[in-house]
Amino acid sequence: MNFHKAPVNYVSEVTINVSDLKKSLDFYQEVIGFKVKSQTGKEAELTADGKTTLLRLVEPSNPINRHRTSGLYHFAILLPDRSDLAAFIKHLAEKDVRLGASDHAVSEALYLDDPDGNGIEVYRDRAPEEWSWNNGEVHMVTEPLDVQDVMSTYKGQPFNGLPEETVMGHLHLHVSSIEDAVKFYTEGLGLEMILRFGPQAAFLGFSKYHHHIAVNVWNGVGAPKPAKNSVGLNHYIIKYHTEEAVEETVNNLKSLGYIVEETPEGTFSEDPAGNRVKISV
Repeated sequence: MNFHKAPVNYVSEVTINVSDLKKSLDFYQEVIGFKVKSQTGKEAELTADGKTTLLRLVEPSNPINRHRTSGLYHFAILLPDRSDLAAFIKHLAEKDVRLGASDHAVSEALYLDDPDGNGIEVYRDRAPEEWSWNNGEVHMVTEPLDVQDVMSTYKGQPFNGLPEETVMGHLHLHVSSIEDAVKFYTEGLGLEMILRFGPQAAFLGFSKYHHHIAVNVWNGVGAPKPAKNSVGLNHYIIKYHTEEAVEETVNNLKSLGYIVEETPEGTFSEDPAGNRVKISV
């Protein structure tokens, strides 16, 4: 099953604020392997296939870097194949990039930061048939990645940027309250609870994906919203599979008392912690 195209709803694109667009563009091209799709002034759209925007970079006026707020924990880039993860590991080793690595049972993941400290995960999924479920919750762990076993799939290909089939896999957010966030994402946006880590974190997905959105309170319960010009999350897009699904989502949000903004750029709402989402078809 493809969890990142219709008829499944999914996170298609993330926009982040950066402090220095040129420095970030160098990093995202040379280290991560994106291509620049377009650049206008202080904004740039990045792509893997040359057509689809996955990441948008914005340099706001007078950018600041505040910590311990709600906002971005990491966005996650999903590679199509395990051998692509192996090629990426080799590429990062050659670039001498510091990173973390974990096996989550459902996936194998690498973690690194951009020049502003924005968190990035690059991962590959195990086949859904290999996932374990217990009382309706998916089994996820955080264990050391068997890098040697991943590297056994390396096909000797040079790293020439992200593979064309790369997609935005998921988004993990700092929020101020797990309960408030879960209500917004389930009752408002229509995701399902996939896994709950006590009072600290929750993993939510469409169509039984291990998570399209995760939320945590690791920056503190009641963490304040970041300033508009703060580096980190600007907004993200959830693609719904039909106009009817968009309409239903907007009506759900309004009936629950959430603000929905109709702008020339599209339809936006905000979770209770201030994380902004564009609702698109």
